[in-house]
Amino acid sequence: MSSPSVYERLRELGITLPPVAVPAAAYVPFVRSGNLVFLSGHIAKRDGKPWVGQLGRDTDTATGREAARAVAIDLLGTLHAAVGDLDKVERIVKVMSLVNSTPAFTEQHLVTNGCSELLGAVFGDKGAHARSAFGVAQIPMGACVEIELIAQVA
Repeated sequence: MSSPSVYERLRELGITLPPVAVPAAAYVPFVRSGNLVFLSGHIAKRDGKPWVGQLGRDTDTATGREAARAVAIDLLGTLHAAVGDLDKVERIVKVMSLVNSTPAFTEQHLVTNGCSELLGAVFGDKGAHARSAFGVAQIPMGACVEIELIAQVA
């Protein structure tokens, strides 16, 4: 019995892939080099606008997790545009997460789980990745989370 395709898993999760976001500055959404695809940082968005907030001040860990999950969905839309078929993804290699947080906030790793857990649900074992999660003083447009991703593709 074959495992479900990435698109079947997305349907089961009720996820529709968004189009690639237009870059807000002088960069491209992704670069492919050999069998690696590097996705630029995507900020958290809610209702099409930056999901603004600072963890430890006006945003809690659970809300940050939701924001990181929303970023993962946007990253998947960009990855689909980059490779044309998410079933060609052989591995999610690395995720780097920046969490807009106060100096006292120490749950960046738990916020970032919102992204990591969704990647695991979508890609199964291929979604297991190396990761960094940082607390930062600010993110463009006041967003609460920004995440970039590296994937290996066939």
